[in-house]
Amino acid sequence: MSGKTVVELKNVTKQIRSKKIIDNISFNVYSGEVFGFLGPNGAGKTTTIRMIVGLMKLSDGDVIIDGKSIKTDFEGAVQHVGAIVENPEMYKFMSGYKNLVHYARMYKGISKDKIDEVVKLVGLEKRINDKVKTYSLGMRQRLGIAQSLLHDPKVLILDEPTNGLDPAGIREIRDYIRKLAKERDMAVIVSSHLLSEMEMMCDRIGIIQDGKLVDVQTVNDFMSEQTQVFKLEVENPEQVIGRMQAIFEEWKIELVDQSLLISCTKEDVPQIVKWCVHENVDIYGVAPAAKTLEDRFLEVTSRKGEPVNV
Repeated sequence: MSGKTVVELKNVTKQIRSKKIIDNISFNVYSGEVFGFLGPNGAGKTTTIRMIVGLMKLSDGDVIIDGKSIKTDFEGAVQHVGAIVENPEMYKFMSGYKNLVHYARMYKGISKDKIDEVVKLVGLEKRINDKVKTYSLGMRQRLGIAQSLLHDPKVLILDEPTNGLDPAGIREIRDYIRKLAKERDMAVIVSSHLLSEMEMMCDRIGIIQDGKLVDVQTVNDFMSEQTQVFKLEVENPEQVIGRMQAIFEEWKIELVDQSLLISCTKEDVPQIVKWCVHENVDIYGVAPAAKTLEDRFLEVTSRKGEPVNV
C-alpha cells in the first residue's frame, strides 16, 4: 500500500487467567484503504477492536495510532479514532439530528456546519429530523457512522457494520465505507464473518482464527493464490467422472452442478480435450473456474503453522 501507516498493532496479546484470547497479533492499516478483519464468530475480532479503542486493556504488545501509543499517550491516540463496536447505541426518543448534537457536545469545536456535512455524507438529509425509533437498522447504522465522523477521525473502526441488514442495506453501508476511504483518505477497519462482503468491500483482509492472525493479503492476491481448477462441461457427466478418475488418478475430479471440476495444470487441459475426443465424449465447454473467497478462507484457516506478522 502507498498510503501512510495510520494504525499499527505490535504483538498485541490478551490473556485472561491462563488462556490467551488474542495471541501475538501484528499488522498495519494504511490511509485510504479498507482493511477487512475476517474470522468466524468467537475468533477474537471484537476483542482485538476493543483493545485498539481502549475498551479493554492489553496484556502485552502495543497499538500505535497516527504515531501515538495507546499505552503511553492514550488520549492523543484515540482522538484520531471513530468507532462503532458491536451496535450503534442511540437515544431512540430523540431525532437523529438531536442525537448528533448531543454527541457533538462531547468534543470541542464541532459546528452545525460539520453536523450538516456528515449528515449529507451518509445520506440522511431527508430523515435526520425524524425520531430514531422510526429508523430502519440500516439508517441507524448510517447515523452511527455519522456520529463516528463528527470529529474528523483518521481511522474509522466498524465492528460487523452489516450485521442484521437486508441485501439493500448491506450494499448501502458497503458503498459508504468505500466512499469514506477514497474521498477522505481515511483508514477504515471493518470486522466481519461475511466472506462475500469482504471481497467486495476491502482492499486487504486479515484472517483471524482462535485468536491468532493466520494471514494478511490484498483481496486480489488472496483470490489469485489458488491451485488451477478447470470447469469441464460434457454430456452425461455422471458417467464420465468415473471413467476419468480411473485414468487420471493424480487429478482431483469432482461433480458440481452437472459440471466436472478438475484440479490440474493449464498444460494438462489439451490432454483432457484429447481424451474426451478419443472416448467420444461430447464437450460443451472448458474454462478456468475461479474459487470463491469462502474456498480460499477455508484453505487458509485449515493450514497448520505459526501466525503471521505483517
